Amino acid sequence: MQRPSPTSPLLSLPGAVPAEGRDEGVAAHYGDPFREQRALAAGSGLVDLSHRGVVTVSGEDRLSWLHLLLTQHVSELPPGRAADALILSANGHIEHALYLVDDGTTVWAHVEPGTREALLAYLESMKFFYRVEVADRTDETAVVHLPAGSVAEVPDGAVVRETPHGREVFLPRGELEAYAAAHGPLAGILAYEALRVEAHRPRLGFETDHRTIPHEIGLIGRAVHLQKGCYRGQETVARVHNLGKPPRRLVFLHLDGSEVHLPAHGAPVRLAADGPDGRQLGFVTTAVRHHELGPIALALVKRNVPVDAPLVVAGTTAAAQEPVVEP
Repeated sequence: MQRPSPTSPLLSLPGAVPAEGRDEGVAAHYGDPFREQRALAAGSGLVDLSHRGVVTVSGEDRLSWLHLLLTQHVSELPPGRAADALILSANGHIEHALYLVDDGTTVWAHVEPGTREALLAYLESMKFFYRVEVADRTDETAVVHLPAGSVAEVPDGAVVRETPHGREVFLPRGELEAYAAAHGPLAGILAYEALRVEAHRPRLGFETDHRTIPHEIGLIGRAVHLQKGCYRGQETVARVHNLGKPPRRLVFLHLDGSEVHLPAHGAPVRLAADGPDGRQLGFVTTAVRHHELGPIALALVKRNVPVDAPLVVAGTTAAAQEPVVEP
């Protein structure tokens, strides 16, 4: 059974409303999700991601060893450079997503809640004769997100992942409350997710299911390097890349704003012309309310769905699509 991540101490702050589901353990919001979104978009604020798992790999062979296992080219990863990487099944389906950075002696990675124990078991099984040490650092380390443009200071010695969307800081868990108090305002996971959907960034367990391959959700180049050596699932990656025909594709949806409720994960997507009883051509992966765009969503649809076709979600909600992955 997966051991849960520690509950964030920031949930005890006034106004904090707990998140549910996969993001349980941190705040959904602190009283005003739209205000929190606007603050992040303007480059201020902090998001508590301390429910995410933290895994480290140290030892002389850490980069060359990870290079054999991951979809990303990391054998010569410079210290301080962030990288996104996947672990695939033998059939090329996405099993794990790692967001990593090397500090010169240790690779630090944060991973989705609920996935770290399976990841650790797989990594331990692949050590063989390599000089590496794998460790679960979740109980002692918390991750926080600072948005792009933030001028918040990072504590001396903290490990940082610099990305186009901001900085992800690995903090000692005991320092989380003090750091958040000094670098607020706080933004909850709802605000963070709204900006993630706006940026078309897929998330493991939301935009993926048991048969998702990297091409379907736009991870070729971002988390999959096409010019590196063998890794598990590479044959599928190469075949689909050369043929150019993944079975599904990720789309961004503008939803009808008159609906009171957002469609749930898995809500069916159909062609509007076929009506609410038409053939299901996909499903909603994440739906959010954006402070400027209104209700928006990501969805996976069949590759041959026309890119300009009006869609309907959950039987009644009209949706206009923008391709994230071209058919």
